[in-house]
Amino acid sequence: MRYDVVALGELLIDFTENGVSPQGNPLFEANPGGAPCNLLAMLAKLGRRCAFIGKVGDDIFGRQLRQAVESVGIDASALAADAKAPTTLAFVKNAPSGEREFSFLRENGADIALRPEDLPAEMLQNTRIFHYGSLSMTHEGVRSATRRAIAIARESGALLSFDPNLRPALWETLDAAKAQIAWGLAQCHICKISDDELQFMTGETGESAGAAALLQQYPNIRLLCVTAGAAGSTAYYDGSSVHVPAFMLGGTIDTTGAGDTFGGCILHAVLGHGLHGLDHAALTEALRFANAAAYLVTKRKGALRSMPEQSAIEAVLHS
Repeated sequence: MRYDVVALGELLIDFTENGVSPQGNPLFEANPGGAPCNLLAMLAKLGRRCAFIGKVGDDIFGRQLRQAVESVGIDASALAADAKAPTTLAFVKNAPSGEREFSFLRENGADIALRPEDLPAEMLQNTRIFHYGSLSMTHEGVRSATRRAIAIARESGALLSFDPNLRPALWETLDAAKAQIAWGLAQCHICKISDDELQFMTGETGESAGAAALLQQYPNIRLLCVTAGAAGSTAYYDGSSVHVPAFMLGGTIDTTGAGDTFGGCILHAVLGHGLHGLDHAALTEALRFANAAAYLVTKRKGALRSMPEQSAIEAVLHS
């Protein structure tokens, strides 16, 4: 296959709060972001061949995003520029703990203008893994493109990877979000989900009960990874589970992209071992590596250009 991972979805500017001006006004740094491309950026750091499918505006932010994607080693040949739709923007305010509050400017944004006719079929037919999220399902046109891309990749034998990445402010209703996330879950072989999203989808307050309920409802999921912030992460695979604590070494300033970093590392492990070769030792190693990488990205602002080097991840593992 030409690519290890191809991802489709939102690519946007995260305006991250970064100090105040002499007049006392908040300053925002224009960080390139968007969950699918963040995940690819981590994979590219690890030497994987990646490509992104999406749409930005034909404007200064769209050009900045294309340059950023290419600069981290992601194939951007399927990134379209729309002359009629502006690049989607997000404003991120960080609490002292590093947790975030989002405000989005996405009405008529370019990322939701992606259509089935924009899809590069040959790219989708030549990837080992196809990755998608729920934010490319919020509107009918881009939802059709996402579903068509999944169908092409599946027909070509690709593994399907899904991150629900729930952002309530971007859905008309939470019921609509739940319905589309459920559809995404029903297609995938690999799922990375947060503990909050797991509770949202199953109603279960306990993680293990929620994971059991999800896997019973969606038997197509071969590997389920649940992230729980400071509580670490757990992989559910082939009837058993492996839990690894988080790295709590201090210095967290921005949690943007931590889940995407984790997800990229998990796909890196799947590419290395195969989905059928993940024994207890391999899963433990994968979770420790992913947790360490996720910790490191929280020590920087932004995500796409903040992915850690493998040597830095290994230094945390051996510290």
